[in-house]
Amino acid sequence: MDTVDQKILAELQQDGRLTVTELAARVRLSVSPCHRRLRELERSGAIRGYRALVDPAAVGLNFEALVFVSMRQEDRDTVAGFERALSEVEHVLEAQRLFGDPDYLLRIATVDLAAFQRLYDERLATLPGVQRLTSTLVMKHVVEDRPLPLTRA
Repeated sequence: MDTVDQKILAELQQDGRLTVTELAARVRLSVSPCHRRLRELERSGAIRGYRALVDPAAVGLNFEALVFVSMRQEDRDTVAGFERALSEVEHVLEAQRLFGDPDYLLRIATVDLAAFQRLYDERLATLPGVQRLTSTLVMKHVVEDRPLPLTRA
């Protein structure tokens, strides 16, 4: 990936709705080479897709929590079963497997505290292999949906 590809990615992270013509002008390429580079970035998986960023409050998701999950055991079948079941819980916005304890970090969005409590008791606590759940409430987003840094630190 060269600096032109990095410029293309930077522009698209700021505005994924740019036309190829607008993108080409911003990165100082003609349309055809820009289009070829864009398709190659998509084909290679550097660009995984395009989507709208929706404000959670606009769709009634006013409550957010972070949930730390510690597993009873971490054998392959238990982990696979947990991750498969977790992927079906639509209110889980993000899930990361961690080294050490806890084993997972989940970002959850619900309508309110009562809805979170139901989700916690009825879905999260019953996931395969869960030993302990610990949660904390999100008070405020300080940095959110930041574009990836494309220069190496």
